[in-house]
Amino acid sequence: MNDPIIESVIEKLRALRMKTAAEHLVQILQRAETQNLPPLMIIEALVDIEGEMRQKNRILRRFKQSRLLEKPTIDQFDFHFHISRQKQKTRILDLMDMTFISQKKDVLFIGNTGVGKSFLAKSIAFAATQRGVKTLFTTAIDMINLLTAADVDRSLLKKLYDYQTPDLLVIDEIGYLPLGAQGSNLFFQVISARHQKKSTVITTNLIFAEWGTIFDNTTVATAIADRLVHNSEVIVMEGPSYRTKNKS
Repeated sequence: MNDPIIESVIEKLRALRMKTAAEHLVQILQRAETQNLPPLMIIEALVDIEGEMRQKNRILRRFKQSRLLEKPTIDQFDFHFHISRQKQKTRILDLMDMTFISQKKDVLFIGNTGVGKSFLAKSIAFAATQRGVKTLFTTAIDMINLLTAADVDRSLLKKLYDYQTPDLLVIDEIGYLPLGAQGSNLFFQVISARHQKKSTVITTNLIFAEWGTIFDNTTVATAIADRLVHNSEVIVMEGPSYRTKNKS
């Protein structure tokens, strides 16, 4: 079509940042003429195609912002590997509807190396991005290292904001290395700011009674644990490492 009115509408749609609607306007008008569609259905078709593309772009943006390097899904998790996984299956699957995020609840996965904690945490994070949830994934050590560096170059408040504001923050691998006095204080600031306001998923290889070995002292460890446990799902994973499954 080489109609000046159509060209004008296309330019106006682009000016309104409705790029997808502008690109498909001619095609939709042709279909409307062929199928004798009423004006409202034409408008609906334009709005729908623009909305679908914006949602798709939003999901892509959420995944990129999450810092996830992979896209694990819960259907890849082998619930039959160990009875502990079978016992926790219903609770784990319930988390995948993301209701806990709207409820501002936290989730803690506790268990030895290789029992599936990180995979589950990443699966939840990826599923959240697919629902358009602002999500951030990090290991505990990476988070503390970046916050410590930010403190040195006087950008700590900005970096703290990055960890305090996502609707879902996933902190993996707490307990493998001690965080020291400064790291413990920074970790507390993140958890305290998020408490009852945002959701946090934690994976750790240590039970709460051993958190004094992670953080600088038992007072800080208790304060952090109290905030995380207050309104949370605590899932204990048991059994052997899944990495040994195919070893003879």
